[in-house]
Amino acid sequence: MLTQKHNSIIKILMFGTGLDVKGGVTSVERLIINNAPRQLQIKHVATIGQGSTAHNILLFCQAIQSLVVNILRRDVDIIHIHFSERGSTLRKSILVFIATFFHQSIILHAHGATYREFYAGLPQFVKNILISLFSKCRIIVLSKSWQEYYSHEFALERSRVSVLYNPVDLPSNTPYREGRQHLKFIFLGRIGKRGGALDIAQSLMSFPKQDKGAFDLINAFAVLSAADRQNVELVMAGNGDLVAANQLIADLDLTDKITILDWLDTEQRDKLLATADAFVLPSYNEGLPMSMLESMAWGLPVIVTPVGGIPEVIIDHQNGLLVEPGSQDQLVKAMESLIRDESLRLSLGAAGRNSVKDLSIHNYMESLAELYASAIQKK
Repeated sequence: MLTQKHNSIIKILMFGTGLDVKGGVTSVERLIINNAPRQLQIKHVATIGQGSTAHNILLFCQAIQSLVVNILRRDVDIIHIHFSERGSTLRKSILVFIATFFHQSIILHAHGATYREFYAGLPQFVKNILISLFSKCRIIVLSKSWQEYYSHEFALERSRVSVLYNPVDLPSNTPYREGRQHLKFIFLGRIGKRGGALDIAQSLMSFPKQDKGAFDLINAFAVLSAADRQNVELVMAGNGDLVAANQLIADLDLTDKITILDWLDTEQRDKLLATADAFVLPSYNEGLPMSMLESMAWGLPVIVTPVGGIPEVIIDHQNGLLVEPGSQDQLVKAMESLIRDESLRLSLGAAGRNSVKDLSIHNYMESLAELYASAIQKK
């Protein structure tokens, strides 16, 4: 329940990816919108969506129009902007500039997994612009390590950078997984690298590539012993370079063991989580992956890497297994341990679910409401 001081209506204008876009940011946006208490009136505005470049230019122009109209009508108390690296920073910086011109309260919600690398590659004059804009905002970050980064890089007081770990929607019950003879490992996320330099801007800056380790996982699965592979299958669901992934699987003669699916909607994802036995995400960089938290909520043991905010949630061999990015040997050994040791699988799964109970969307909305109220009071 929200406290008494939150009884008055707070009007939030939220900017982010379109709710039809595939990704973890969209998952967070949906959870916030779908679970907002009646005291929080959230109007969501997409700055990018599915479609052509021309479509997205039009969408962003409409977002600017919506921002100005709502400000002039005095129909907004807080402007909540989700952002990541690359073009997202450019678009959201324009929105921040307009909002600060009208002296609005702004909360920036940082999601970029490779923001350190992205920001380090920017020209100094661009960095100076971002430092100036960020100084006029409050920042939400996904972990304490990201809090330290944004406070230091943008010369912000620690009190202006709030940690909100990504939320999860906890299922009321988890499946009974004891005694299973055939196991299903799953991977959820982008398959292949995302990034590279944009032709129009490569003379000024480069953009880091984000890699969730999908191809590392396929190669590691091929190294498992024949006996281990006989007892397990791997299902990989996500967008990206699915053709190349299927070709690699065929080259390794694993078509009967590894299945590639397109991006799943919420219902399809939950059905997969309910039938799975373990989750693997050997990422090179992360904010705090929703797919990991969702898998833990379903009681799955997780094999992940100590990047981004993950080490603040996962303690090796207590509520998950940690492997170094790019280490095939560690990844193979971690999968072998879960295949061969049922008690380890079940104990890590139970501990993982217990770890994310405090990250339930209901607790998250309480914290977010507190942050909104604080921003209004300080304004």
